[in-house]
Amino acid sequence: MNVTAVILAAGSGTRMKRRENKVLLDLGGRPVIWHSVRPFLQCPDVTSVVLVCKKAEEPLFRRLFDGADILYVTGGETRQQSVANAVAAIGHCDYIAIHDGARPFVTQALLQSTLADAVRFGAAAAGVFVKDTIKVVDGEMNVVSTPDRSRLISVHTPQIFAFDLYKSACAHAESTGLQATDDCMLVEAVGHKVKITQGDYENIKITTPGDLALGEAILKMRGEDK
Repeated sequence: MNVTAVILAAGSGTRMKRRENKVLLDLGGRPVIWHSVRPFLQCPDVTSVVLVCKKAEEPLFRRLFDGADILYVTGGETRQQSVANAVAAIGHCDYIAIHDGARPFVTQALLQSTLADAVRFGAAAAGVFVKDTIKVVDGEMNVVSTPDRSRLISVHTPQIFAFDLYKSACAHAESTGLQATDDCMLVEAVGHKVKITQGDYENIKITTPGDLALGEAILKMRGEDK
């Protein structure tokens, strides 16, 4: 079985209120992206790793992962375009595992369980039940409805798909103009169900300064701090 991991690292630090790419910020003595990529390099089921980044930052990533067998691909203007660039560079594989470079706490157990679900169902994504009550509001911030929290999932990455299915979903999105906020949406749009793999609340995305502080606490709790 040929599994290619695609790590997305072409974003910015806008919400972090910094000019530099958030995946290059320090977390426990190493850049965030180092923690995000390492589980995929170590996973025996992953046969190749693709890192999608800005062209100008590629030398930084090459130095960071010197000696690692990684294919570097230039990102697009959107997340969806960045993944499409990776798909074009891959050529073919059996499964594609897409992961946010700003999620540094994915575990081997979660990666392998998500892959197992993808092999069984064709599409799977890590996710956790929401903890807060969610409100739907109108344009004036008036509450319209309250969805049943027991059926609401916060979707994370990795998101893993049979490659041919995902490639056809990308083609469908391009032909219809669909702009997806995650990869599951592309597959959902062609009528394929996505299995949710029970995720981990520690699998946070580093987006704000508060997330970085929380990340340091998670490292300390895991015994992985400096």
